Amino acid sequence: MSTHNPPDVPQALPPAVRARLLAGQRQVTGAGNERVVWHAWGTPDGAPPVVLLHGGSGSWTHWVKNIVPLLDAGRWVLAADMPGFGDSDPPAAGNDADAMAAPLAAGLRALVPGVAVDLVGFSLGGLVSARLLTAQPELARRLVLVGAPAMGVAGERPVQLKAWRHLPTRAQQLEHHRHNLAVLMLHDARAIDALALELHAANVVRDRLPRRRRTFADWLARTLAGLRCPVHAIYGAQDALYVPHVRQLDAAFAAAAPDFRGLQLIEGAGHWVQFEAPEAFNAALARALAR
Repeated sequence: MSTHNPPDVPQALPPAVRARLLAGQRQVTGAGNERVVWHAWGTPDGAPPVVLLHGGSGSWTHWVKNIVPLLDAGRWVLAADMPGFGDSDPPAAGNDADAMAAPLAAGLRALVPGVAVDLVGFSLGGLVSARLLTAQPELARRLVLVGAPAMGVAGERPVQLKAWRHLPTRAQQLEHHRHNLAVLMLHDARAIDALALELHAANVVRDRLPRRRRTFADWLARTLAGLRCPVHAIYGAQDALYVPHVRQLDAAFAAAAPDFRGLQLIEGAGHWVQFEAPEAFNAALARALAR
């Protein structure tokens, strides 16, 4: 395991927040072509760490509006670049949640040996979290799922994204990024600001895992049946993956997870709820972590 300072932090963040994030440590687990990059803030004393796993085509920066409030609450925070995203190497065994889970589990064992963490997974990170805990249940004391797909509630893929890699200019690419953020990630167009575009444009170019599966259907619901830890859920009420079925999620989780502790819906927010409605999300996460 190696350590480097500091993590890459987006320029468009408010200066005070950016300074706090720049104080973190960039840590690497694994070796060779199977390295996983982690970003750590806070000190390993008191409560176990909160571990954040981002969504598809993302990186640790999916959480830039949520890390400082966790630090202010006295928590130690670890945010991964999941295998195949951000600065982490692609998984050796495939390009789905199953393949990402083992390198992340090995990383947690290296970074926090013998410690059960509070695991928070957004979207694809929720699928990876569930798969990880199916194989290694001792690694987490609770699971918080944020905007996770594959709960057997939604039908066919409800959004159509625009391709962008073939476009010759950055301006054209940014227009397609703006479209994709609007139809999938964010409910209110006003949330697609300079920071959202900077994060998204930097993240999607580093997505090395095309043609991922297990994003829809009921894969997550079936996986949760094997978990025994408390499971919490936080979703935007206007999440594009679930509109108009989002109100069915509570019953779906209650039927799937043996120890389901509740769904918190955040009005006015879409799929990337922790970015679009950070104050409401951070309060909801605090409640989940306190139960």
